[in-house]
Amino acid sequence: MSTSNASAPAPDQESFHTGRVVMISMVAALGGFLFGFDTAVINGAVDAVQTSFEISPALTGFTVSSALLGCVVGAYLAGRLADRWGRTRVMVLAATLFTISALGSGFAFGAWDLILWRVIGGLGVGAASVIAPAYIAEVAPPAIRGRLGSLQQLAIVSGIFVALLSDAWLAGVAGGAIEELWLGAAAWRWMFWAELIPAVIYGVLALTIPESPRYLLAKGLVDEARKVLRSIQSSGVDSRISEIRATVREDRKRSWRDMLTPSGRNLLPIVWIGVILSVFQQAVGINVIFYYSTTLWQSVGFAEEDALTQSVITSVTNIVVTVVAIALIDKIGRRRLLMTGSIGMTISLAVMAAMFSQATMVAGPDGELAPQLGDTHGVIALIAANGFVVFFGMSWGPAVWVLLGEMFNNRIRTTALGLAAAAQWLANFAVSTAFPPMAEFSLTFTYGFYAVSALLSLVFVARFIPETTGRSLEDME
Repeated sequence: MSTSNASAPAPDQESFHTGRVVMISMVAALGGFLFGFDTAVINGAVDAVQTSFEISPALTGFTVSSALLGCVVGAYLAGRLADRWGRTRVMVLAATLFTISALGSGFAFGAWDLILWRVIGGLGVGAASVIAPAYIAEVAPPAIRGRLGSLQQLAIVSGIFVALLSDAWLAGVAGGAIEELWLGAAAWRWMFWAELIPAVIYGVLALTIPESPRYLLAKGLVDEARKVLRSIQSSGVDSRISEIRATVREDRKRSWRDMLTPSGRNLLPIVWIGVILSVFQQAVGINVIFYYSTTLWQSVGFAEEDALTQSVITSVTNIVVTVVAIALIDKIGRRRLLMTGSIGMTISLAVMAAMFSQATMVAGPDGELAPQLGDTHGVIALIAANGFVVFFGMSWGPAVWVLLGEMFNNRIRTTALGLAAAAQWLANFAVSTAFPPMAEFSLTFTYGFYAVSALLSLVFVARFIPETTGRSLEDME
């Protein structure tokens, strides 16, 4: 996040090498790309995995969402390891975890070992979700920190898009995700192995970028920090070192106790707001669209190839509206953007629930009953689903992360953000795991539940979320 100071920065503080800063920030953001790729690649493989391993809907849901358990642990450990080993070494570690997960998932012989490989990938996702934005914030000059920080969200949705696109292509070449492709392996296995390419690229490039000057100064490596800063900015290096040193000293005073009320028995109200905000981001069911959209569209009459295509279109939509959100968030404000998104999501999800209430139950090839929408209802449901993605992508997707970085004061910002992020991963796990049995019970009930959550999120934002647009980070209380 960019910081507003009481006085204008000195001219030499604004002199930096834009190309160099953008390049190393893009390398760091590759962690976000793998974050999106790893969490979405299961989309095209889930039905084939369920059929291949003959597992129940409940175990299928746990297999899909098990990576999120690793995310919680990875996010918690990443900060500690980054302070001990350095930011770039944690990036290399995350790339290694992604590589191991991709290999193991493709070679999985049953649901339980696939869950293990998914959890290992989740450790990488959790680490990447912390280390990428932290590194970018620490190397970016204040004047462009906000724009460079937005690369993380853009990288995540781009990773989701590429994962879905590769899933669709591999399934198309093979004639189905469960069909044999190359070297005698089914297409769904190649979907996981495709992640090896960006994982290796991320690990190699992470070795080429400089260590964070903040970490170097924390370790007392002043000369090395000065060398890194000189490669980033052409002047103002000494003042930047003094600024970082002051921040490092302040960081050493922070602890988890700072997030508690004076009695020590409860979290501060602002911390609770951040945690609940994170939970609402997941409670509206956004990740159901990205994890299960292919399965969803097949269940309402689309062929597998068409369902995968719809998933790719949805992902492209998400990228476009994320760019729109980046352009709007500083102009119309965080609260207004969130409230607009909540209203749009409530309507879209309610329409989806209404459409599925009109579905007829039809026996599939395996004899199991599945909902089937008519042509008109199917088109309306498809439009509503993409409308939901539009409203989420332009509001709750990027704005929640922006708010979490701004709403806490300097003393508790990092610890409170870590707690809120952990709550978000746990909520993601709960919603993703619950979807298959909920959908088996009733898709009308499922999307009705998400619609109610979206409506409650509107009430929550209107009542409790402070507006942070235009305020400096030092003004937060």
